[in-house]
Amino acid sequence: MRKELLQLVVVAFVFLAQNSIAQELYMPRNIKDAYAKGTRSMDGKPGKNYWQNHGKYTMEITVDAKTKIVSGTETIIYENNSNDTLRNLPIRFVNNLHKPSSPRSGNVSQDFLSDGLTITSLKIADETYKEDGRKWGTVGNVKLKKPVPPHSKVTLNIDWNYPLSKESGREGQIDETTFFVAYSYPRVSVFDDYNKWDRLPHTDRQEFYNDFNDYTYSVKAPKNYVVYATGDLLNPDEVLQPEFAARLKKSYTANEVMHIANEQEMKSGAVTKQNEWNVWKFEAKNIVDVCFGLSDHYLWDASSVLVDKKTNRRASVQAAYDVKGTDFVASVKNNQYALDYFSNKWPGIPYPFSKMTAFQGFADMEYPMMCNDSQMGDAKFAQLVQDHEVAHTYFPFYMGINETRYAFMDEGWATTFEYLIGIEEHGKEAADKFYKQFRVEYYIKDPSTEEDQPIISMSSQVSDAGYGNNSYGKASLSYLALKDMLGDDLFKKSLHAYMENWNGKHPIPWDYFNSMNTASGKNLNWFFNNWFFTNNYIDISVKNVAKDTVSVENVGGFAIPFDLTIVYADGSKETVHQTPAVWENNQKLATITLKNKKQIKQIAVDGGIFMDATPKDNNLELK
Repeated sequence: MRKELLQLVVVAFVFLAQNSIAQELYMPRNIKDAYAKGTRSMDGKPGKNYWQNHGKYTMEITVDAKTKIVSGTETIIYENNSNDTLRNLPIRFVNNLHKPSSPRSGNVSQDFLSDGLTITSLKIADETYKEDGRKWGTVGNVKLKKPVPPHSKVTLNIDWNYPLSKESGREGQIDETTFFVAYSYPRVSVFDDYNKWDRLPHTDRQEFYNDFNDYTYSVKAPKNYVVYATGDLLNPDEVLQPEFAARLKKSYTANEVMHIANEQEMKSGAVTKQNEWNVWKFEAKNIVDVCFGLSDHYLWDASSVLVDKKTNRRASVQAAYDVKGTDFVASVKNNQYALDYFSNKWPGIPYPFSKMTAFQGFADMEYPMMCNDSQMGDAKFAQLVQDHEVAHTYFPFYMGINETRYAFMDEGWATTFEYLIGIEEHGKEAADKFYKQFRVEYYIKDPSTEEDQPIISMSSQVSDAGYGNNSYGKASLSYLALKDMLGDDLFKKSLHAYMENWNGKHPIPWDYFNSMNTASGKNLNWFFNNWFFTNNYIDISVKNVAKDTVSVENVGGFAIPFDLTIVYADGSKETVHQTPAVWENNQKLATITLKNKKQIKQIAVDGGIFMDATPKDNNLELK
């Protein structure tokens, strides 16, 4: 008996070992090394040896509205928390994308181009460096005269200037007297535990990867210009006339939308202090970036919303827009709804910042505490775009996602939250229709090789629609498929664990996979392998019906949820939902046993928002 029991134990052990090996996810060598060194842990949490570097940025920035030149004086106290001696400091300046010599993924106009960054003074650890910045791309390298030892600090002093691009996109000139100033200061690039220095050049397609830093900064702007920025405004009484400072302060606790400054008030010069220049002071801590917009004629609305019911913390909600910006009239009201939804429903984490400002520009782009959105003339679509940009608060700002390499880690989630809030705002039918048309249809109807590259592919290595679909639609579908499979409660519990593990830190895809495995109590690697590491697509079909069983073939391979819609011979109908778990044991063929034993006349499979590549084989008529 003992011998037989021992044999069973051995067989079980071998099975579990083989299963574990079969479920192991591909991991690049540098990522394996990070786990081996203990900077990351297989339970999904930062490892016992995890570290990340940090900067304290103090900046005085001036915007000359006549010359369109932005200039700054900047001090950075940079902390090297690693075990490495730093002999170089790569300095990142994204705005050098406007230089003719910078790499880009497409064509640009003459108005997009500029001379880029000029450094007029650079000191590091009191050593003077002859770097004017004009030879730099979006990342410049400074070879240090004095290396920075492990667990030490170094001080950088930089004076710089650059021209605002005439053609506005993510930043630049919006009109003659309105500017959005983003990626506007030289910063130390990220040094991390798995890639060391981030030296990837920035392009117009890729987005960003930044350290969590502390910022104290000022913006010197001409009189009658209002500055809207990341962070708390520290000196409203010094830059605003008393009535307008009072309105702004009142809005911080208001529920109703307040008009801080209207068109006539801006035109009359009644809003700001009438100094030749006003210095607007802001502060933001433990944040990955800061930016600001300014205008001498934009309308200014504001209110607030309760974002944390446990602490009664409120967030300021503001909007700055042109009198013709009809999409923005409802921005404050819409963002009150969005911040409430994101804080309490999905993802269900209280909005972490003190403010959110919608600024009318051109980019449809997210920034910490701000979004730069365009006037579209379609209020419903404008709300959806704004929802998407505000949702980015969590990914990549609450968690420091490396968007440059793994854009699906933030764009996929923003797309998912955009869909979920859309159901609340416009109903499921409308949200489904939009999601399919805008996020899935282009992908599923394009059979090209580019579309079926694995989601895990580095974002810098895919292009055009392949980049967009990997980052947005396919990634979002994977998150929604997992939500369907785990159920809302377990999915939210697992998502919260992942977010709590990596709030204020730098997660990579394997940290997501491991966090979800641990928190859910399930080995989901089969699912993650199916969605992230394969060339699968979406295509299922009814294969066979025999008595009370239905066989569904997974031609495309993705583990998707679907509905079986059955019409019986007596005319009655039934819908049976299948979660992605139906594919766990056999990802090519699923056999579903029906509880109802009646004769089947017709059967169909429908993936809903998981649109099928060949819907013609999704129905089967039985004779």
